[in-house]
This record gives sequence, C-alpha cells and structure tokens, in this order.
Amino acid sequence: MTDVWKPSVTVAAIIERDGKFLLVEEETSEGVRFNQPAGHLDQGESLEQAVVRETLEETAHDFTPTALVGMYMSRYVSQRTGHDVTYLSFSFCGEVGARHDQPLDAGILRAVWMSYDELVACQEKHRSPSVLQRVDDYLAGKRAPLELLQTHASVFGVEVNG
Repeated sequence: MTDVWKPSVTVAAIIERDGKFLLVEEETSEGVRFNQPAGHLDQGESLEQAVVRETLEETAHDFTPTALVGMYMSRYVSQRTGHDVTYLSFSFCGEVGARHDQPLDAGILRAVWMSYDELVACQEKHRSPSVLQRVDDYLAGKRAPLELLQTHASVFGVEVNG
C-alpha cells in the first residue's frame, strides 16, 4: 500500500479590538514570524474547540468563536529543511475574553496587538500569506455561520450505532 497524502488541518483566530488585531510573535524554523493565534486540530476535538484552545495557549486570552471567516489551503516548503506540508486552515472570528496569568506556548515570544497598517508593514515577517488574507477577508465582512461546521459525536469517542 502506498502512503496516502493528507493535509495538515489547522485553525486560526482573527481577533479585533479597538481597530487592532491580536497576533503572536513566534519562533519558527524560518526565524521570528507573526501569525494569528493558530495551531493544529487535535484528535478528539471540534474545530471550534481547537481555536479556543490554541488562542488560550498562545495568547493567554479566552476566545469565543462567532463565525467562520474562511478556509485557506496553502503549501509550505521550508527553505532551510526542505520539509513540505500542505495546510488546510479554518479561520474564525469572535469575541476576546479575559486574559489569564499563564505562560504562553513554547515558541511563542509574545502576544501583540497590531493595527492593520502595522500588519501590512511587516508582511515579510508573516508566518504565511494567509495572515494578511484572513484579516482582509474579515474586514471585507466575510462570515459563515458556525452551524455549517458539524462534528459527529464519534469524534469525541461517543459510541454511535449506525
């Protein structure tokens, strides 16, 4: 049997407050980069649970997703290692909540609020081309209801007949 190609599923949070966007500055194999709070979907969780968890781990902020902004697929080939991966990312907007006194995820240097102009000015330091695209789509009013996303009970380990 040959290997089956599979994209890496990720989530991202687009969080705006007072005209600024919450981003993370993080260490990557390509150097220090800016990204939305984002990360991989873990086994046993819904997409919405993943974006809430990742936002808390990377920014120490609570996050309540209210809409799906978009789904983005991109291929990344590391210039340093040659590692080749395709990402399928689900991006959510929502409400930011309380900030907790807790350490940030490994590799996250800081959470930072940036204006749109500041975000545009540092494009060469974005983790991916999707960083600015997500914000542009959010600002254009792109929204889909969360009801479009269905997570079957079997994902959570619930036995389902039929």
